Amino acid sequence: MTITAQWVHTSWTKRSRGGTAAAIRNGTPAGFVLPALPPGTAHVVRMREDTGFAPESSEESLRGMAVALREVDGRLRVLSHAGPGLPPRTRRPPAVRLAPGEWVRWRLNHRYSSASGIRGWSYWLDTFNIAYGEVPREVFLGEPRHFVDEQGPVR
Repeated sequence: MTITAQWVHTSWTKRSRGGTAAAIRNGTPAGFVLPALPPGTAHVVRMREDTGFAPESSEESLRGMAVALREVDGRLRVLSHAGPGLPPRTRRPPAVRLAPGEWVRWRLNHRYSSASGIRGWSYWLDTFNIAYGEVPREVFLGEPRHFVDEQGPVR
């Protein structure tokens, strides 16, 4: 069955932690209209502080996403990989099992610094929109049936 995936990756530094830049960052969309995608490909949208959070689209292999996708008994099992960094995630939510036509929005945030501490903190917000089965190109503009919010404090 068809798997449709969109990864929205937003990145910023301390400069966008407050004020106008933070308002722009917080106003960025969590989903976009899908382009025509070859099978096994994800729509990736990157929004970075240094470009004013303007969306930049590309296509990448589903295997490159930090999400485990597995078809089991007519459903799609979706589980994100939290990765290293802050905030610590000692208790992870369970995998989501999608029936055909359903989709999930899974959000995680991260805070990173260089190993030597020379560079300042950088922050990421990753939003994974995953649908199982045939869906319209505008599917990720709406509200998902399943929503997992793993955002934590990243002061």
